[in-house]
Amino acid sequence: MKTILVVDDEQKIREVLASYLQKEHFHVLESVSGEEALAVLRSQRVDLLILDLMLPGMEGETVCLEVRKFSPVPILMLTAKVAQADRISGLSIGADDYMIKPFDPNEVVARVKAILRRTDDSQLLADVISFNGGHLRIDSLKNQVYRYEEPISLTPSEYKLLLLLAKYPQRRFPREELVDRVMGFGFDGDIRIIDQHVKNVRQKIEQDPRNPRYIITVYGFGYRFGGEG
Repeated sequence: MKTILVVDDEQKIREVLASYLQKEHFHVLESVSGEEALAVLRSQRVDLLILDLMLPGMEGETVCLEVRKFSPVPILMLTAKVAQADRISGLSIGADDYMIKPFDPNEVVARVKAILRRTDDSQLLADVISFNGGHLRIDSLKNQVYRYEEPISLTPSEYKLLLLLAKYPQRRFPREELVDRVMGFGFDGDIRIIDQHVKNVRQKIEQDPRNPRYIITVYGFGYRFGGEG
């Protein structure tokens, strides 16, 4: 379960956000000040920070700068400032996204999910990873996949699917999660589209697509990655 820290001095806003986030199965922590938020971040794991800029004492911008000195935790800023320069400034000091007050709590939840997906999937454990003695190699700097050192042409969705599975060897992914993380939040098509993407990737990277060694079917559930690093 992902932990979200909501930092706002307005109790009503904290309560509303906590209620909506908890309905989506997030664990929610609350802070009323920047100083309290920094103490929480230093003492326990937090997966995302929702940070109001208009805080008493230490302002949100200062909190953001302090957080970035010791933590890469994603930050979603809440601000009443509507000027583009203010929003750009917030992003430039380390925020990942921002929302302008007043806001729709459902949109906040959607932004939280989108940020967590981006930060979860944007990096491999290394810039280049190789499987099965170099049979398959993924270069995340070039966004390129190689089979026996020959470049393989993958569509963006195929590449993202392979990258996600390869990042978490042996983890079982349900189809629904793969659709959400590959096709994007809000995709309302047939979830079986992920099966076609898997079929396409297998045709391109597997020596024997009918007996795959990389993208393994978990019957009645989804898929997992089976390559050996």
